[in-house]
Amino acid sequence: MKQLTIRVADAELERRILDLAEEEGLSMNQAAVRLLAKGAGLRHGKQQTSTIGESLDDLAGTWTETEETSFLESTALFEMIDEELWQ
Repeated sequence: MKQLTIRVADAELERRILDLAEEEGLSMNQAAVRLLAKGAGLRHGKQQTSTIGESLDDLAGTWTETEETSFLESTALFEMIDEELWQ
């Protein structure tokens, strides 16, 4: 495994690396490598594919119970069947 030293002069990029490390429980190195891989079009060490349906995989399982409840309440209207349309 090669070693690479990166000097981050951009405060926004540094903040993003720190945020990702904190959110995901990663070291700064792991967070930086993950962002580098993503920027290179790689995903978890594999080439990203354009398979339909995988674009939201990173979001799966990330909602809190409160967010889920809010979403379900706000979209409940779309589950209702308009009986007049089906006659």
